Amino acid sequence: MTRGATIATTAVALIAAAGVSFAVGVERLATMAHAAADGRAAIYYQDPDGKPAYSLTPKKTTDGRDYRPVPAGADVSFDDPAPAAPAPTASAERKIKYYRNPMGLPDTSPTPKKDSMGMDYIPVYEGEDSDDGSIKLSPGKIQRTGVKSESVGRRVIHTIVRAPGTIQLDERRVSVIAMRSESFVLKVADVTTGSHVVKGQPLMEVYSPAISSAAAEYLATITSKTTSGNTSYSQGSRQRLVNLDVPEAVIAAIEKSRNVPTSIQWTAPRDGIVLERSAVEGMRVQPGGVLFRIADHSVIWALIDVAERDLGEISLGQRVTVRARSFPGRDFPGKVDVIYPEINKETRTARIRVELQNPDLVLLHDMYVDAAIDTGSSEPVLAVPDSAVLDSGSRQAVLVDKGEGRFEPREVKLGHRGGGYVEIRDGLNEGEAVVTSANFLIDAESNLKAALKGFSAAGSVHDTSSSTSGMGGRP
Repeated sequence: MTRGATIATTAVALIAAAGVSFAVGVERLATMAHAAADGRAAIYYQDPDGKPAYSLTPKKTTDGRDYRPVPAGADVSFDDPAPAAPAPTASAERKIKYYRNPMGLPDTSPTPKKDSMGMDYIPVYEGEDSDDGSIKLSPGKIQRTGVKSESVGRRVIHTIVRAPGTIQLDERRVSVIAMRSESFVLKVADVTTGSHVVKGQPLMEVYSPAISSAAAEYLATITSKTTSGNTSYSQGSRQRLVNLDVPEAVIAAIEKSRNVPTSIQWTAPRDGIVLERSAVEGMRVQPGGVLFRIADHSVIWALIDVAERDLGEISLGQRVTVRARSFPGRDFPGKVDVIYPEINKETRTARIRVELQNPDLVLLHDMYVDAAIDTGSSEPVLAVPDSAVLDSGSRQAVLVDKGEGRFEPREVKLGHRGGGYVEIRDGLNEGEAVVTSANFLIDAESNLKAALKGFSAAGSVHDTSSSTSGMGGRP
């Protein structure tokens, strides 16, 4: 009896035992006989027109045509066709090297075992796979999928951290003009809030009884014959005027004119912008009352709010490029001067300070800016293109090109990123080649091949147990 006849006879017996109608039995018999015509059993059935429609049992289309049986040898495969190998004899039986995870995970076992889902580990025979878990591709497949490799080398990686900020005044360049004794404002210069003043420019004239008394005392010490030679006494009188914050130019004028002025002219202590003007002609000023507040804008601060996750990359002295939203295309260079020792608990950001030159005074107080902080090192490091890294979230790996179509997955530890490259801190050596293009296809192929083998193995066990059960139920 031929092999096809044997299969047909067995199928008829199974159909009869299961109580299936004769018509259905004939249909299944025909499809199984078609699959067995070339000596191979069907593992599933596909639409006869090649559409993505499949069935684990024989099935017909809406127009009555049988689904096409697909034997194991014609199943989905990523490998190029290879000539069939002769069936192994008892003397040439292959030896199992180890068992690998059915889902393609990097897990092997020297003995048979099951994974967490109950799937059997797949046996790997000698000559079928390598001990390092590498993947073998034919030259034709490498060309079709566009696999490209690049040597691992050393590069200078520039990592840029971007963060927003605001312009603030340099608190060391703000001056307050306040009286240290009870005074009266006699006259105020034509200076208003927002005006730019220069050092020595007149701001106002004031009269102070305390200043007039101190000036008269000082004039008496330097003109009296009895005290003119007493340096300590005259210095003490002069120091009283200094303590009352009388401008040095006014003291020099008293010494030169030998007259006590009825009013004192107050001048600007520095170049800057008038931020506040409280002086009004005729007003009475108590000690400590602020009349003017002047700030130098030629050097200002940019206070940048850096995300907490990026704080570890920031260090003093790093270069910073600040761009004002009001002046697109213009850069203001600076460096990290201060990292404030606190975290904003609401925004989870840390504040850093950058000192900027502002010679044309275009950067204004409270202006919004964007900063780009160069956190990279000037020293070259081992690096690969970003596209070479397969990142699962918890693990990172690359595919090392071993030559002759073999690719080895290798776990790596990453460092800084920038400019399309990522630093490799562990896992690779300089000069090795890594896959930079189509690596996801290679990884997907290895996992899919493992999954298909696991599915086939599980299906074989299920079919065997079902057949045995069916045969055992026969009388």
